[in-house]
Amino acid sequence: MRITNLMSHSRNKILTLLLCLTLSGCKEPGSTNRTYVLTTGTTSATYYPVGVALATLVSADQDSAFSLSAISSAGSLENVKLLRDNQAQLATMLSIFATWAYEGKGPILNPQSHLRAVTALWPNVEHLLLKTNLVTNGTFSDYSKLEGGRISIGMRNSGAEITGLYMLDKLGIDYETELSIAYLGYGPSADALQDGNIVGLNAPGGPPMAAITRAHALLGDQLTILSVNQEELNAINSEYPIWDFYDLPANTYPSQSKTIRTAGSANVLIAREDIPDSVVYSLTKLIWENLAVLREIHGATRSMVFEQALRGVTIPLHEGALRFYQEKGLDIPAVLLKD
Repeated sequence: MRITNLMSHSRNKILTLLLCLTLSGCKEPGSTNRTYVLTTGTTSATYYPVGVALATLVSADQDSAFSLSAISSAGSLENVKLLRDNQAQLATMLSIFATWAYEGKGPILNPQSHLRAVTALWPNVEHLLLKTNLVTNGTFSDYSKLEGGRISIGMRNSGAEITGLYMLDKLGIDYETELSIAYLGYGPSADALQDGNIVGLNAPGGPPMAAITRAHALLGDQLTILSVNQEELNAINSEYPIWDFYDLPANTYPSQSKTIRTAGSANVLIAREDIPDSVVYSLTKLIWENLAVLREIHGATRSMVFEQALRGVTIPLHEGALRFYQEKGLDIPAVLLKD
């Protein structure tokens, strides 16, 4: 089943969206529509700019009976807490965090049974970077040979930190003794690489990532994006088999002359169960019927395909999203139906 974008209107929508990005919103002043908060990630990563685009897309749609406000956060783990406390009603997060939250596993002790899935987004691509002079095999396991070298794993409580440490553990790397860990956001990590304060960087996200582009532009071939081999991928997937190979095409980043095979897993949009079905239905419809608009905002969304809207989704769907997918004839795995 395919969703056909209204291409004849897409250019106007893009112009409207870009105009709205410079204004406070596009709905009538004094609108009493309920505003829902979408919590995203750090401003230098991918979640935030796409979240802002989604919020502005809602504002630009005169038929929307609700408003959306995108906020920045430390990432997936903080987003789970914000959803729990109803400080946000929607969130972008890594698929593994949605699984952990719903089941009460990993870093999340109590099951968050109020969470529901809306859609898969773009793949969350692992970017493990290392100063080229320290590269041996050119794969993730090179981090095991740094002998106390300092790497940035991501901000504390971010998805980058927790999944980064999770992967190092699955690879058999004792990061507490074999590495020196810095907890920096993506932008500060790029600066720290240039300044020589760290030798490596963990920065998962949707390519092309601004911080990785800047780091490569500054350091050129002094910086290497590590690849992953089958043995390493098997180790990472030993408990939760949600990662797959992901090929970064040549020239995704400056000085990248060839394709790099890394790993990726799904990013997902999650909602609280108590959001009205009509709101989630409308939001899901807006996303998939205006994909051309989102693709103009960030390149990561170019990998989104409607036929894969549920790929990597592991928790039950919100009833509003379910209705939309059923209307479009998308096959719904039984595991995604409400318990």
